[in-house]
Amino acid sequence: MFTLTQLANFVAVAEELHFGRAARRLRMTQPPLSRQIQLLENELKVRLFDRTNRSVRLTPAGRAFLVEARRLLQQADHAAMSVRQVSAGEAGTITLGFTAASAHATLGRVLEAARAALPDVEIVLREMVTRDQVRALAEGGLDLGLVRPPVSDPDLEERPADREPLLAAIPRGHPLAEGEGPVPLADFDGRRFLMYSPVEARYFHELLVSLFRQARVSPVYAQYLSQVHSILALVGCGWGLALVPAAASRLRYAGVVFRPVDLPDPAPVELSLTWRRGNDNPALALLLRHL
Repeated sequence: MFTLTQLANFVAVAEELHFGRAARRLRMTQPPLSRQIQLLENELKVRLFDRTNRSVRLTPAGRAFLVEARRLLQQADHAAMSVRQVSAGEAGTITLGFTAASAHATLGRVLEAARAALPDVEIVLREMVTRDQVRALAEGGLDLGLVRPPVSDPDLEERPADREPLLAAIPRGHPLAEGEGPVPLADFDGRRFLMYSPVEARYFHELLVSLFRQARVSPVYAQYLSQVHSILALVGCGWGLALVPAAASRLRYAGVVFRPVDLPDPAPVELSLTWRRGNDNPALALLLRHL
């Protein structure tokens, strides 16, 4: 089979139509160049050039092969460039996991940074709860995750990504919707409350249980749900009160009023960037440097 060097030699002679000029262009002497063209013709079993003492002309087969030779050399150059870009982290793919709530604020900032720093890297998005992200990160199904801390897997690295307040989501017309200033946690005592699932939304469930326990507040849990948008939809129906991350207020559900909440920690909701230690994706390493 012919080599890329033979193709490059053939293209030089075809464009110069002179073995001497082609040899100078290739920075070699003429006899080895002539030998390479002969080997190529023997391999293809066709004559590529008509040679006389005065001229060199492409045969019909040579003209057809010139088109293909240029195409193959361009593809080889493109492949080499692509490999170099992937190796440098400037091309390739990053698979990014995110929770539904993180999509309202933090995810956008991560994607903005990725677009600016790595315009040729494809970002593949996967919406997953934290538990599923941690499993996928450990198994190699995700490169990077936006998860709720803490992450207990020792093979995963974790970096704080964001903190935000909790807001009270209140049905319009409810007595608590009309007040001013932050809502005390005591105002949730004995009231119908839409709670997060202890399995599918464990982080928010444990956070709220801890806050209510410290404040000695006992809401009446009307439903256990996993997604913020489902909770807000039910708040809008008057089904109960809720506490949601501040970014969720961007959803603007009809019939829902948002009010700040009086809490010991003004921004208790945490989000982490998490990835598997030893992940050899160069694009991931480059993105982490820009986040």
